[in-house]
Amino acid sequence: MELSSRRDAAVRAVVARRLLTDDHPLVALLDLRAVEEAARALHAAFGAVLAPGGRPVLHAFAVKAASLVPVLRLLNGLGLGCEVAGPGELALARAAGVAPGRIVLDSPAKTPSELREALALGIALNADNPQELARLDDLLATRPAPPGPVGLRINPQLGGGSIDAMSTATVTSKFGVPLQDPGARAWILAAFRDRPWLTRLHCHVGSQGMALERMAAGVRVTYELAEEINAAAGRRQVDTLDIGGGLPVNFASDAVTPSFADYARLLRDAVPGLFDGRYGLVTEFGRALLAKAGTIVARVEYTKSAGGRPIAVTHAGAQVAVRTVFVPESWPLRVAVYDAEGRPGTGPRVRQDVAGPCCFAGDLVARDRPLPRLAPGDLVALLDTGAYYFSTPFGYNALPRPGVYGCADDGAGGSAFSTLRRPQTTAELIAEYGGPPAGKGGYP
Repeated sequence: MELSSRRDAAVRAVVARRLLTDDHPLVALLDLRAVEEAARALHAAFGAVLAPGGRPVLHAFAVKAASLVPVLRLLNGLGLGCEVAGPGELALARAAGVAPGRIVLDSPAKTPSELREALALGIALNADNPQELARLDDLLATRPAPPGPVGLRINPQLGGGSIDAMSTATVTSKFGVPLQDPGARAWILAAFRDRPWLTRLHCHVGSQGMALERMAAGVRVTYELAEEINAAAGRRQVDTLDIGGGLPVNFASDAVTPSFADYARLLRDAVPGLFDGRYGLVTEFGRALLAKAGTIVARVEYTKSAGGRPIAVTHAGAQVAVRTVFVPESWPLRVAVYDAEGRPGTGPRVRQDVAGPCCFAGDLVARDRPLPRLAPGDLVALLDTGAYYFSTPFGYNALPRPGVYGCADDGAGGSAFSTLRRPQTTAELIAEYGGPPAGKGGYP
């Protein structure tokens, strides 16, 4: 079945199995076949442009895009490592069974204890700035070399994309060493000259709203800097380039555009030396791998009209779609409508708002959207939500986190579910907010 057909079957199964209840009027679904297809497409895209016999690529999934241990375990089984941005994400990757040699630590605010742990485990880490590099000097003072790879993150300062908050390569970005600042290039060359154990360069230009050509330009700048460092060193000191991730996602349809193959071919044309086998490569894709696989299904609780505008009040709002609610022009989501039995909605389209349950007026996931007229008991599905939505909740109004279920074909045209995260209980929520732990004399 195609993605849309599998999604319809999954919504019907949600209703049939009573996963939506008064206590849990919201569920999140992850299409496991779509995840597998995306992972295969990523491997194939880069495999097609690598020189025969070239060094393999480590595709390290950006854990922040879906910080759920079962998802990381699934991706690990599909040949992906993990890119982590803090001790919590590192712990999740290790809990998922990801080997240290397949983990990369990136963060602009690593503490001494985080650096010590990374060095002890032998995971790859990318230093963000000169002060962090000096901190590593102190930690490595009694060692001949770090047990794992160490790189330096640069910011090529190529400018932003259409979403300013997601642009990491602006002139004043907080990430990396700003390559075009006065004296920066000379400092980088000296940093590598003085540290033979510094063997990687890292750059992340992409993200939602970023043009592929600008992403490729960032990779080209990184490659050219590596060539300059190696020429100055008289040897191949930089042996691996971490080119980040950030492939944008099409949120307008089920089509996967741009594709990993599109990006890999562009990189081959823009930076041919990248794939000739001399450099190891690391990627850090997140959203592009999982967004299309995710659907959030919520019950319509009430409908009303205000100022002539129909409004459907649902249980999916800022707590699961924080970016869409607060920055709707940058993060619009498609909304699919189903009836109370899980059948696709029909009937004439009416312009209406789709609101969430949070107690502020702007909690809307769709505004003035033409949809089949919604009624209490109907279902709305927020599409393309497999990355950053249900796995990165917003704790407004102490709303419990929804259950997350993996969906697979049951062999009979329906859906089989596996639990990726249980719905949060009231006792767990109270404990999270400082109350007594569940079963310890607190809320039953």
